[in-house]
Amino acid sequence: MTSQISLIQSIDALLPQTQCGLCGHRDGCLPYAQSIVEGENANKCVPGGQPVADALATLLNRTKLPAEKSVWLIQADGRPQRMKAVIREDECIGCTKCISACPVDAIIGSGKLMHTVLTELCTGCELCIPPCPVDCIDLVEDQQPLATDAQRITEQNDLRQRYYAHIQREEKRRMNRKGPVVRAEINTALFAQFSAQVGQVPAIEVIQKPADEVVISDAQTTIELAKLRTQIKKLEKQLSVRENEQKRIQLEELQQKLQGLQG
Repeated sequence: MTSQISLIQSIDALLPQTQCGLCGHRDGCLPYAQSIVEGENANKCVPGGQPVADALATLLNRTKLPAEKSVWLIQADGRPQRMKAVIREDECIGCTKCISACPVDAIIGSGKLMHTVLTELCTGCELCIPPCPVDCIDLVEDQQPLATDAQRITEQNDLRQRYYAHIQREEKRRMNRKGPVVRAEINTALFAQFSAQVGQVPAIEVIQKPADEVVISDAQTTIELAKLRTQIKKLEKQLSVRENEQKRIQLEELQQKLQGLQG
């Protein structure tokens, strides 16, 4: 069993940790890694492209297979173009469905208030798009330079930890949540078994570093900016219909506060 867990870990380390489910495993990269050990083809990671398919074949001593095709163009590193989700803020109704759907907690906001994507954390998994009831989320090309191998490993480790924190929190909330659960049922036994066997990953039951604690000050500032923009737009719309001195003063105060936060 230990050798099998070790092999799953090695496979998981090669996967991009986008947790997108395009391989057919809605629970993300780790269940696909387990399924590969059990005999599933190792060429189904769409965001990893041919480099990941080839690396997995080499690791497993299997025949190299063509990677599953992506709808995006192939970059110079052989992987599909990286995408980022962007919310059209004017159209967001603050339903929070995209927040639960994001596997790495890259979306912040609160009920009935505009949401924002933290683009540096977004993996372009597209999981936030289907649950959005007003279709206000777009995918745009990531303009950042191609990552080095070291940068990619660092990113993957961070995304893995963020996802573990996400599923732990979602599992705790699942039984008491009102409304539908956006993501599929999570195989917590697999995650617990895996994390308990490897020294570099804390067990799922004791993860103490939820993703929303990362750069929390930046997240709070972003939420505050979103609230201010919403209030400003509302006042501007009201003043465009009928001038009001008190509302005009309030608008100016909010605009000054917004400028102060933006620095």
